[in-house]
Amino acid sequence: MLEKIAHSLTRNPKRVMAAAMALLMVCLAGAAATRINYDILTYLPPDLDSSQGEKLLEEPFHMAATTMLIVEEMPPEYTNQLCKDIQEVPGVSSALWISSAAGIQIPKDFLPAELRDMFFSGDATMLIVQYENPGASEETMAAIDEVRHLCNQKCFLAGFSVVIKDTKDLVDQELPLYVGLAVLLSLLVMAATMESWLLPVAFLLSIGMAILYNFGTNIFLGQISYITQAIAAVLQLGVTMDYSIFLYHRYEEERHNYDDNRDAMAVAIQAAFTSLSSSSLTTVAGFVALCFMRLLLGRDIGIVMAKGVVIGVATVVLVLPSILLLLDGPIRRHTHRVFMPDLSKANRFVIRHNKAFVVLFLIAFAPALYGQNHAGIYYKLDEALPQDMPSIVATNKLKEEFNMASSHFVVMGDDLPHDQVMKMLDEIEQVEGIESVVAFDKLVSNAIPDFFIPQDILDICKRDGMQIMMINSAYETASDAVGRQVEELDGILKSYDPEAKMTGEAVLTKDLIDIADVDFQVTNYISIAAIFIIILLTFRSLSVPLLLVAAIELAICINQGVPYFTGTVIPFVAPTVIGCVQLGATVDYAILMTTRFREELQKGKARQEAILAAANAADSSIITSALVLFCATLGVGLISKIEIISSICIMLARGSFISALCILFLLPALLVTFEPLISKTSLRWRAPLSGEHMTPEGENKPPEGEREPTLAVSQGKENQTHEEQ
Repeated sequence: MLEKIAHSLTRNPKRVMAAAMALLMVCLAGAAATRINYDILTYLPPDLDSSQGEKLLEEPFHMAATTMLIVEEMPPEYTNQLCKDIQEVPGVSSALWISSAAGIQIPKDFLPAELRDMFFSGDATMLIVQYENPGASEETMAAIDEVRHLCNQKCFLAGFSVVIKDTKDLVDQELPLYVGLAVLLSLLVMAATMESWLLPVAFLLSIGMAILYNFGTNIFLGQISYITQAIAAVLQLGVTMDYSIFLYHRYEEERHNYDDNRDAMAVAIQAAFTSLSSSSLTTVAGFVALCFMRLLLGRDIGIVMAKGVVIGVATVVLVLPSILLLLDGPIRRHTHRVFMPDLSKANRFVIRHNKAFVVLFLIAFAPALYGQNHAGIYYKLDEALPQDMPSIVATNKLKEEFNMASSHFVVMGDDLPHDQVMKMLDEIEQVEGIESVVAFDKLVSNAIPDFFIPQDILDICKRDGMQIMMINSAYETASDAVGRQVEELDGILKSYDPEAKMTGEAVLTKDLIDIADVDFQVTNYISIAAIFIIILLTFRSLSVPLLLVAAIELAICINQGVPYFTGTVIPFVAPTVIGCVQLGATVDYAILMTTRFREELQKGKARQEAILAAANAADSSIITSALVLFCATLGVGLISKIEIISSICIMLARGSFISALCILFLLPALLVTFEPLISKTSLRWRAPLSGEHMTPEGENKPPEGEREPTLAVSQGKENQTHEEQ
């Protein structure tokens, strides 16, 4: 079946390209129709009280998003009119100011102290603006734009929804730069390490199509996060480039065996499909492990990227052969000398001092693990954004002028007697760090029946047997102080109404912190276990998976420990993503070298000679692969102003580099040192490829009349070969 498909593909390259382009048009429409979610907090598990409270703010209150508008040095008439204009904006459910509870003709000093302190601070006053749709919805984004247009330069709009809006604008502005820079840097690396100037163009064309296919099929998910959107393209480029290189190298090998290049390509397709299907499993496993995060952002990234790897393999097998056949002539005409470092001397040094490098490997774990466990992590999402963004400037003003660092929202039943509500509010106001409480029972006297209160005021606070309150805190989101405060407030609320739900950015972020710590451990264990099993089945060995996973885990620990030693604080999601992705994407380097090592042993070579040959053969592939992943992600990390995206990409770039170093300089020492143990714990580890030259014990030995070449002899032969070349 596969042979027939390969034959058909190679006989009709133009038709294949026409079909691929037609599918591309469909996927472009799908990509355009896929919604991008800019609110990470919506990825919290739906069973949490904070998530359920957020849903209640959406329905029935239509107040899922709340912003605070600070107006400085303007007369009350301006603010009152602005409040009325904002209420008319489509998507705004309410705008609350002092005029909602008292007339603007009342002097500020005559107002009750609670109202005055809530809405005024020096020459500044504050409006509370609430929206009908969730904070990250297109309707709310448009409403925020309209509210900003109504304001003058003395107005500052703050709140998490406004931060989301500014984040969206910044990502939309930067995304083309991410992709463009990743393509440019990858093109330069491949042009230097490959023999043809046009070959990288062919590879990038194929991978570009695979990326668009992946983005187009995201429409079946309904939406993806902005983090996924920002890193998926460059990450797919970095981790799937190997597949294109493998197919081309196999094509080059087969081309000398056939008169017709199409026949050579058909054989290469069959070989590529078999090899890539198995080798891509480790990368897919790394991404799938992210799906086990309770934070649904992991599932978002994991599904998109696992799907991207599968689509990448399919595109290499089905589309790239046609591209290579159509460009075969130009590719061969535009060749040049390859710029690749010769590591043969370094390989001989490592093998000669293999025990010292094993000791270095073991010692390196101590500082790496310490740094990993003590690296600073932040959870406050606005720390990941440029501090000169309008929303961040407004948020800082809110903290400085009104001492409001965060706001909590409470949804509870409205059947609690007035005296009990007031008692509860008194307890809440006594909690350390609470600045003010906005509640119906505080704004309206209990002597006034509900039917005398204007409906628009009543709808703000009470609907469908429930009421909402806003509690303003002086503590910043994601701080230990606000975490303790939230727990104390929740205890008070539950004592009066066991069904009460508390939500808001600080409450949601506290849940995020609790979940992220568990997610990191769970996903790491799952990714390690999955990849361990894949390697175990691939090599039919118990010891090989231990060595290979240990080598990559050392690289991961070093990578995640670097921020501690450099005094850098990283976003909460970075360690979990890096732990799974770096393991899945770079363990292939170790598999490549180990596979070649086994092949050399099966040819009858001594273990030192075999590992030297394997290292020399694998170096160029590992370097090229690592450089492509390094360049694809480094550019994004350097130019992105969004710290979450920048940190993830810089860590991925650094991780690919560290993994390559560990495989190039530590894994050969591990393999050659522990080869006797590997032989005893693996099935047919040294079994000859041809079945010849077997000792009674099952080990390879040279033909009669020959003796095993020593490392010095093999080194001399290699040096002679290099001189002849």
